[in-house]
Amino acid sequence: MRQIFDIHGGIHPPERKDMSNPGWVSDCDMPSKLVLPVTQHIGAPARPVVEVGDTVLGGQMIAEAQGPVSVPVHAPSSGTVTAIEARAVPHASGLTDTCIEISLDGKDEWIGCEGLDNWRDETKAALLERVRLAGIAGLGGAGFPTAIKLASDRDGGIHTLIINGTECEPYITADDTVMQCFAQQIVEGAEILAHMVGAETVLLAVEDNKPEAVDAMRQAAAALEIAEVVTFPTKYPSGGEKQLIEILLNAQVPSGGIPADIGVLCQNPSTAIAVRDALIDGKPVTHRITTVTGMSLKDPGNRRVMLGTPIRELLETAGFNADSADRVIHGGPMMGFAVTDLDMPVVKITNCVLAPTRTEIPPPQPQQACIRCGMCAEACPASLLPQQLYWYARAKDQEQLERHNLMDCIECGACAYVCPSHIPLVQYYRSAKGSLREAAKEKVRSDNSRSRFEARQERLEREAAAREAKRAARKAAAEARAQAGDDPVQAAIERAKAKKAQQEAGQ
Repeated sequence: MRQIFDIHGGIHPPERKDMSNPGWVSDCDMPSKLVLPVTQHIGAPARPVVEVGDTVLGGQMIAEAQGPVSVPVHAPSSGTVTAIEARAVPHASGLTDTCIEISLDGKDEWIGCEGLDNWRDETKAALLERVRLAGIAGLGGAGFPTAIKLASDRDGGIHTLIINGTECEPYITADDTVMQCFAQQIVEGAEILAHMVGAETVLLAVEDNKPEAVDAMRQAAAALEIAEVVTFPTKYPSGGEKQLIEILLNAQVPSGGIPADIGVLCQNPSTAIAVRDALIDGKPVTHRITTVTGMSLKDPGNRRVMLGTPIRELLETAGFNADSADRVIHGGPMMGFAVTDLDMPVVKITNCVLAPTRTEIPPPQPQQACIRCGMCAEACPASLLPQQLYWYARAKDQEQLERHNLMDCIECGACAYVCPSHIPLVQYYRSAKGSLREAAKEKVRSDNSRSRFEARQERLEREAAAREAKRAARKAAAEARAQAGDDPVQAAIERAKAKKAQQEAGQ
């Protein structure tokens, strides 16, 4: 049995996972329209390749990737493009994004999807291209383009693939349900992923509060010799990549680094299925399983939903009571954010829509002064100093924020959860991170501008030096000719003098 290790900090909030009946999936009703943002991932937005009035089929690419860190968007069903414009989208900062609206025709007609007869015969480059064209981004909530993670070529390569079925955040049971219902597809996807990155070991990681998922995964994993199902005690946030690696391997990802730096790749169970579907069935990402839960719903559960479905319609399929709901949260209670417009769409990273009552999740209490108790530092799973980061964030001291490794914060909310002063610490960190990123971008722009200026100055100096060299060469040549007596100007002057002398002598 594999030895399990512990992480620093962590908390044990009420789980409340039974409410969504994990282990059973129902299809969400087909909506009348879909709203598909061109940015459902980390990276550059996709570029629309359709126009208003175009008829599209399910599985058809409607926006293509721009640049290496980007993924395309596909139509989940057939219909007509009725708008391409900025709309409100799920984002902690309340941003808008270009969205493609499709009015569905109800026929659900699809393009022909062709998978590979034998993916083992394909090159890694060919497999990566299929993953990229399928629009796969991390379905666990991060949304990083999967092809980029798989293409990472670090020294030493990848030795361990971790399928992260931890799902440690309260309420959410989408991964639990996927593991119970689609364990075989997860293992098939894991085999493909391991083949692509050259991993020798596959760890299927599940917290011990999901016994049905553990049993299903163990049965399916028996067919893959290099796979092992590993269970460990429930603690939030064990599902963070760096925390999970420490739990399973007793290894730490360097500050500012990624798991690939130490030979590890982490993927979500649904992402593994998406890779399997892209290669074996030829299908792009157009649907996902999302937990719809909260006490303001009559029929909470896990729904298979089309991407682009308005959150309002997803809630209505679960018997949403708007009068009893205090707010609607995209994601879970720890890392999620309030939805300001229920017409916002379900996107690739929507693993949960939570509609709690006011008594179920009370609104935040008024913020009070920090009493320097240190409870936040005890809870931090990244071994940071949240109290110091809070002060530096308020002071906008970017140098100290970088020195105290703000970017290593995973925004799990454990610090804010234990804070007796009810300080919304994560909000400060997110804002400070945004400032650091903008400062980094400005530095790059400044460095590029300086490099261009210096290059221009060097070019002008080279051109001036070349002109001076040519002038000096001409002067030297003229002086040399003069000394040798073959100066044509001087010779002409001498001839003129001689001719004048002859004329005067003849007179």
